[in-house]
Amino acid sequence: MAAKKPENMSLEESMSELENLVGQLEHGDLALEDALKQYERGIALVRSGQNKLEAAEQKIKILSQTNDEFSLSDTSLENLK
Repeated sequence: MAAKKPENMSLEESMSELENLVGQLEHGDLALEDALKQYERGIALVRSGQNKLEAAEQKIKILSQTNDEFSLSDTSLENLK
Protein backbone atom coordinates (compact mmCIF):
# COMPACT_ATOMS: atom_id res chain seq x y z
CA MET A 1 0.00 0.00 0.00
CA ALA A 2 1.33 3.41 -0.94
CA ALA A 3 1.98 5.89 1.84
CA LYS A 4 -0.53 8.70 2.22
CA LYS A 5 0.51 12.08 0.93
CA PRO A 6 1.52 14.25 3.89
CA GLU A 7 -0.94 16.98 2.91
CA ASN A 8 -3.77 14.42 3.20
CA MET A 9 -2.76 13.38 6.72
CA SER A 10 -3.76 14.93 10.02
CA LEU A 11 -1.06 16.66 12.00
CA GLU A 12 -1.23 13.85 14.54
CA GLU A 13 -0.77 11.17 11.86
CA SER A 14 2.18 13.08 10.42
CA MET A 15 3.83 13.44 13.82
CA SER A 16 3.36 9.75 14.59
CA GLU A 17 4.88 8.68 11.29
CA LEU A 18 7.70 11.18 11.72
CA GLU A 19 8.52 9.75 15.16
CA ASN A 20 8.69 6.26 13.62
CA LEU A 21 10.94 7.47 10.80
CA VAL A 22 13.30 9.18 13.22
CA GLY A 23 13.49 5.99 15.26
CA GLN A 24 14.38 3.96 12.17
CA LEU A 25 17.02 6.46 11.11
CA GLU A 26 18.53 6.66 14.61
CA HIS A 27 18.72 2.88 14.84
CA GLY A 28 21.02 2.87 11.82
CA ASP A 29 20.01 -0.47 10.28
CA LEU A 30 18.71 0.97 7.00
CA ALA A 31 20.62 0.78 3.76
CA LEU A 32 21.79 4.18 2.55
CA GLU A 33 19.18 4.38 -0.22
CA ASP A 34 16.37 3.42 2.18
CA ALA A 35 17.64 5.92 4.76
CA LEU A 36 17.58 8.67 2.12
CA LYS A 37 14.01 7.76 1.16
CA GLN A 38 12.95 7.83 4.80
CA TYR A 39 14.72 11.17 5.29
CA GLU A 40 12.96 12.59 2.23
CA ARG A 41 9.61 11.36 3.56
CA GLY A 42 10.39 12.92 6.93
CA ILE A 43 11.15 16.29 5.34
CA ALA A 44 7.82 16.15 3.47
CA LEU A 45 6.02 15.36 6.75
CA VAL A 46 7.74 18.24 8.55
CA ARG A 47 6.89 20.72 5.80
CA SER A 48 3.27 19.59 5.72
CA GLY A 49 3.05 19.85 9.50
CA GLN A 50 4.53 23.35 9.44
CA ASN A 51 1.98 24.39 6.82
CA LYS A 52 -0.87 23.01 8.93
CA LEU A 53 0.40 24.81 12.03
CA GLU A 54 0.81 28.09 10.14
CA ALA A 55 -2.73 27.77 8.78
CA ALA A 56 -4.08 27.13 12.28
CA GLU A 57 -2.13 30.09 13.65
CA GLN A 58 -3.52 32.34 10.92
CA LYS A 59 -7.05 31.14 11.64
CA ILE A 60 -6.58 31.88 15.35
CA LYS A 61 -5.30 35.37 14.55
CA ILE A 62 -8.33 36.04 12.36
CA LEU A 63 -10.73 34.71 14.97
CA SER A 64 -9.01 36.71 17.71
CA GLN A 65 -9.16 40.05 15.92
CA THR A 66 -11.57 42.49 17.43
CA ASN A 67 -13.91 44.59 15.36
CA ASP A 68 -16.30 47.43 16.15
CA GLU A 69 -19.23 45.17 17.00
CA PHE A 70 -17.66 42.30 18.92
CA SER A 71 -14.58 41.47 20.90
CA LEU A 72 -13.60 38.42 22.88
CA SER A 73 -13.60 40.47 26.08
CA ASP A 74 -17.34 41.11 25.55
CA THR A 75 -18.09 37.42 25.98
CA SER A 76 -17.62 37.20 29.74
CA LEU A 77 -20.41 35.56 31.70
CA GLU A 78 -21.36 38.87 33.33
CA ASN A 79 -22.10 40.40 29.95
CA LEU A 80 -24.43 37.52 29.11
CA LYS A 81 -26.84 38.35 31.97
